[in-house]
Amino acid sequence: MYDIAIIGAGIAGSYIARELSRYKLDIVLLDGENDVGNQITMANSAIVHAGFDAPSYKLKGKFNAAGNIMYGKICDDLDVPFKRCGSLVVAHDEFEMATIHDLYKNGLKNGVPGLKILFKDEVHAMEPNLSEDICGALYAPTAGIVSPFELCAHVAENAVDNGVTLKLNHMVTAINKVDDYFSITTADENIDAKLVINAAGLYADDVYEMVGEPYFKLLARKGNYFIFDKDAGSLVNSVIFPCPSKNGKGILVSPTVHGNLLIGPDASPVDKGDVSTTGEQLDYIKANALKNCPALPFKKIIRSYAGLRNTPVADTFTTTDGDFILEESPVKGFINVAGYESPGLTSIPAVAHYVVEEIVKPLIPNIESNPNFDPKVRPHLRFEELSDEERADIIKKDPKYGKVICRCETITEGEILDVIHRNAGARTVKSVKKRCRAGMGRCQGGFCSPRVVEILARELNCSLDEIMYDQQDSTYILAGQTKSAKEEA
Repeated sequence: MYDIAIIGAGIAGSYIARELSRYKLDIVLLDGENDVGNQITMANSAIVHAGFDAPSYKLKGKFNAAGNIMYGKICDDLDVPFKRCGSLVVAHDEFEMATIHDLYKNGLKNGVPGLKILFKDEVHAMEPNLSEDICGALYAPTAGIVSPFELCAHVAENAVDNGVTLKLNHMVTAINKVDDYFSITTADENIDAKLVINAAGLYADDVYEMVGEPYFKLLARKGNYFIFDKDAGSLVNSVIFPCPSKNGKGILVSPTVHGNLLIGPDASPVDKGDVSTTGEQLDYIKANALKNCPALPFKKIIRSYAGLRNTPVADTFTTTDGDFILEESPVKGFINVAGYESPGLTSIPAVAHYVVEEIVKPLIPNIESNPNFDPKVRPHLRFEELSDEERADIIKKDPKYGKVICRCETITEGEILDVIHRNAGARTVKSVKKRCRAGMGRCQGGFCSPRVVEILARELNCSLDEIMYDQQDSTYILAGQTKSAKEEA
């Protein structure tokens, strides 16, 4: 029997697992997908928000600024790309400038450092490619950008390094409270645990209803994005937000930590699991992004995609006001961690600390620290970032680093092998892409994907037609051998 079962291996569940691995506990991390961070965590704005937006009386306001402060050390420990590039919320008229002043005051309440209201000339001195119609902005120097895929993968890796058991392809289908423990039914096996932490993202409300009477509901909201080629990556230096509305923070324009340019998202209610894109939605993003950044080079788009947010529905069942849901439920020993839409990614380090220290530890008497806990992962070698001398040295030690598989991003076979053989390692083409960027470049895997399939099949000791591109229920890349290949075999 496990001490704690965590349902959901997105950024929330994985980070809570890592935080719990600081203690002598038997922990299992469950997910129905074949990779960590394969739903909400996989497709978001990748922004580490400064913390001026959420009301100070909400958990969002409390944990956003606190989480932001933690990001520097976390990303150093976990070897995750992170940059404090700052953000600008821009205004086009006096009405929007009034909103800027409100955000500034709220940011001060939330303890956000360095906030400054800028006039038009100051804005354009920082960002010369923004619209001439902009009359001012709120500048937040502590805002940043991160790689959410790598963050989640490295958090999960570190959790497993420190003793957490990770079980993927374990979709939870039923939960029963049995005396003083929970019996969890998955597609593969039954798992018993004394405590359960429900971090199932969009499906956290459905998971809780397996064991208790519903008291919150989550709405799926879809946001569409464009990614531009690295040639466009220097168009802006910081994250550019429009003035927020009741529908969200609006269409942002942002650099990425890897040198691309990102714009989006919109926000529309959809069925859970709907990540389709439409021309109408993408046209809306283009039109609104151009209002702030008219020089956007749309001929340099290399990919469009959609992601989902889990928005708590206000006044549902007992009540929730759209805030994070972080609490032991009415079912003793069952903890809900849900509704962590934006600024969820930013807040999660502080949220995980709160969940462990304020909710879990009081339920476990005499909890002991893990003396072997190591907060760091083994460094990830990124061949493209090395000097010529460093490249020559590493190739002498391991010739596989001299074989470039992804030409767009200069990703070598050695790097791909590394992410396959780590804890919480890659098992699909997309999981390789998320961890080391093979396939993230201009051709989006057109050149390197067949080679990645070959490497995965070889290293996982399976046939080529067993390798999937992405999720467990997705189609396989190869359907089988040709007639001539079968005859040769």
